[in-house]
Order: sequence, then C-alpha cells, then structure tokens
Amino acid sequence: MTTAENSFQYRGDLSQTALPEILHTVDRFQVPGVIEVQRGPLIKRVFIKEGNVVHASSNDREDSLGRYLEVAGMLSREQYDDTMRERERTHKRYGVLLMERRLLAPAEIYRCIRKQIEAIVWSLFAWQEGSVTFSIGEYREPDSVRIQLPMRQVILQGIRRAPDAKAVVARLGRKETVFEPCYQIEELIEIAMDANEYSLLLLVDGRRTLFEICTQGPYGAAENGKLLYAFQVLQLIRRLVRDRPDVRSPGRETGAIKIRFKTQGNRYESGE
Repeated sequence: MTTAENSFQYRGDLSQTALPEILHTVDRFQVPGVIEVQRGPLIKRVFIKEGNVVHASSNDREDSLGRYLEVAGMLSREQYDDTMRERERTHKRYGVLLMERRLLAPAEIYRCIRKQIEAIVWSLFAWQEGSVTFSIGEYREPDSVRIQLPMRQVILQGIRRAPDAKAVVARLGRKETVFEPCYQIEELIEIAMDANEYSLLLLVDGRRTLFEICTQGPYGAAENGKLLYAFQVLQLIRRLVRDRPDVRSPGRETGAIKIRFKTQGNRYESGE
C-alpha cells in the first residue's frame, strides 16, 4: 500500500466505538484516507476519498475475487483452482487472467470486482471487536480497481446487513426512549432511502417510544431497530430531551469519535 506524506492516525477499538460511528465521523469531515481494521490475523482495509468508499482489500482468502466468483457460480472449482495456480506462478492481476482466458468479459469482471469490494465492506459491519486505524492522506493500492460507494449509503446498508440486531439496538437506549426527527429532505435523497425506510423514519415524531416504533414499523422489530440505529448514526434522528435545561441540545454533532480535522494547503492535521 502506498504511504502518504502526512502520517496522522486515529486509533480505536470496535468494542468501544462501532464502525458505523467511525465512518460517519470520517465522512463528516470529508478527509481522504484508509481505515484498517484488524481482528487476530485478519486485516481489512477500506479506502475513502471525497465522501466515497473507492476500494477495499482483505488478507482473507475467502474475500478474494476468485473465491467470490466461485461461490457466485461464475467459476467452476476446476477453473478457480487452475487460475489461482497460474496467478501464483505469474503474479498477474486476477482480472487480467480471467480476460486472457476469456472466462469473463471486462464489464463482467468490473461488476464482480465491485460486488467483491462491497462484500468486504459489509463483512466489517459484523465485527464487534478489533483494532481500528484511520490514516489520513491519499492512499491507493497498486493497480487497484476504483469504485464509488457514497459513504452515507454504505453506513445505512452496512447496518442493515449487521447480523446481531441485539447489539445494534442496545446502542439506541431503553425501550421507552423517545426520538425526534432532525433531517432535511435532501439528505434522504442522497442516502437513496426507499419507501419502507422512509415510512419507518416518519414514525419518529417526538412522541412514540423506541419500543412502539420497532413494533409498528414496516419490518420485523429487529430490522426496524437496526434501521433506527442507522438513522441515529446518520443524524436523521436524535434522542428527545425534555425539561432538562442543563443539557445542551445534541444539534448536529456526532459522538462517535472525537476527531477534528483542519487543512493547511494539501496537508491534513488533527485539531481541537
């Protein structure tokens, strides 16, 4: 991986701060960089630029393009084994090998690489433990295929795919917690919210409790709870605070990670 001149890093732990909250803070300050998440021997990286996920990589062979194509039924086991042996012998990019053998067309390879990158990103939303490092700067893996996944859509869809709804919903508060909306319509378009997601959001009115919304929403209670957590991370809703003048309004601030970024020329630094 290419290194950047500026070496500022944020270090954290998923057991303390959930990945969606880290991603939202990074997106809020619109700084380029790479998020590296490590759990035991597994290392996965997510590359970010201009508010988009542009690439992802993993040292887990199960996340490889070849393995993805085999599982998807686009390569037979024999083709997978054969192309992997040739890759180890020639050190060619896997997509190049597929084209040379005419196993897939260029457009098919691009679509599959995009799906493979998405699968790596989605897999991280299932991790509740692991060390996290966010390094600021222009990073790019050599010869990597770049895509564009808007970060706010990544957060919403990643949380929806999280397997442990209980851990996610626990971050919302108690069942009697009340939320109020704090979004602008333009944000919902940017997130590409669908009709059911929007109908759930409309249930947040400053009166219904968390329990009521989860049980009245368009999906099952667990799925509704995960979506509400996504809405909270994206700052579309916030907890309603009544009769507590000593408590500041949550406003549009995120409590995910306490990082402030400022720029000097082309450099990124941490600030207060």
